[in-house]
Amino acid sequence: MQVQLTNRQQQILGATIRHYIATAEPVGSKALVEEYNLGVSSATIRNVMGVLEKVGLLYQPHTSAGRVPSDSGYRIYVDQLITPSETLARDVELSLQKRLKWEDWSLEALLQGAAHILATLSGCITLITMPQTATAVLRHLQLVQVETGRVMLIVVTDGYETHSALMDLAQASEDSQPDAEVIDRELQIVSNFLNTHLRGRSITELANLKWSELDQEFQRYGEFLKNSVAELARRTLTPSATQIMVRGVAEVLRQPEFSELQQVQMLIHLLEEEQDQLWRLIFEEQPEAEEVGKPRVMIRIGAENPLEPIRTCSLISSTYRRGSVSLGSVGVLGPTRLNYESAIAVVTAASDYLSEAFSYFNPQ
Repeated sequence: MQVQLTNRQQQILGATIRHYIATAEPVGSKALVEEYNLGVSSATIRNVMGVLEKVGLLYQPHTSAGRVPSDSGYRIYVDQLITPSETLARDVELSLQKRLKWEDWSLEALLQGAAHILATLSGCITLITMPQTATAVLRHLQLVQVETGRVMLIVVTDGYETHSALMDLAQASEDSQPDAEVIDRELQIVSNFLNTHLRGRSITELANLKWSELDQEFQRYGEFLKNSVAELARRTLTPSATQIMVRGVAEVLRQPEFSELQQVQMLIHLLEEEQDQLWRLIFEEQPEAEEVGKPRVMIRIGAENPLEPIRTCSLISSTYRRGSVSLGSVGVLGPTRLNYESAIAVVTAASDYLSEAFSYFNPQ
C-alpha cells in the first residue's frame, strides 16, 4: 500500500499502534496526549487520526470509540516505522545457546527445545518445520548385497535419518558372473568411492551425478546406482509437509482476539489437522521474501494471510539454512496486535541460531 505520510502523521500512527498493542483498547486522542510526548494538542491529534482513518490506516470499531489499527496501518508500521530490537535478538540467541546443546541433543529434541523457548519469549504460537529431506545432506552411504543379483543402497543423512532403495543388479554374462564374495568386495570399494565423493552433498544432488567417473571395472554398478538413486529420490524428496513443531497455543488463546469459540476451533483445526497448508505458507513461499530489496523475514498481516483461520492473525517467518540452501522455517503466529519489533527479532535470532546449528551437523 503506497501512502505518503508526513512526519506528524507517522508519529501519531506509530503512537496509536503502540498504545493499542499494549492495551487492546481503542485509542483516543486524550490517551496519546497523556502518554506520549507528541508536542501537539488533543485537537490536532484528533484531526490527524481522522485523516489516517480516511486513508484506511485506522478505523473506529464503534461510533463513539477511539481508533484501532487496520491491517494496512500495521503494514505501514512494520515497513516504515519500526526497527527490530537488536537487544532482544542478542538475548534470544544467548538464551538458545545457553539452554540448547546441539552437541548432545538429537535433531528433533533441538527443534522442540527451540520452539518452547521461542514461544515463551515471544508470547506467540511458535512454528518450526522439520528439515526437508530434499535438502538433507549425505552423512554415509553403503551398498549391501542382500541376495544374488539384489543390492540395497542405504543412505544416512546429517539428521541421522536412514533411507534405502532395493534394486536388481545388472547381470554380466554367465561365463564371467563373479561370485558373491567378489561382489561384496566390489560393493565395499564402490561404497568407499561414493562416500569420498558424495559426503556433504544434498540428496537432490545425487540424482545428477556423472556415474562415468567410476573405474571401468565397476561400470556394472553404474546403471544400478542411477536406478536406485532415482527410486530413493522418488520416495524421499517429497516434502515432509506435516512435520511442524507447534508450541505456545494456550497462552495466545487467552488474548481477547480469540474470544469466539468458532475462531478458536478453526485455528486449532489448522494447527492440528491441516499443517500441510501452513507448511506451504511458511516454507514454500519463503523465497519470495528474500528477493533483493525485501526483508529477510516474511511478514503476513491479517487479510494478507490466504488461510481463513489466521486472517485475523499475523505470521512472521524466516528460513534456517545450511549455506545457501533453505532447510526449514521458523515462525511466530499471533493476533495482529502483537509486538512486531520483538517478534521479528525473535524469529531472526532463532533462524540464525538454527542455521549455525545445522552447519555443525554438516558432516566433514
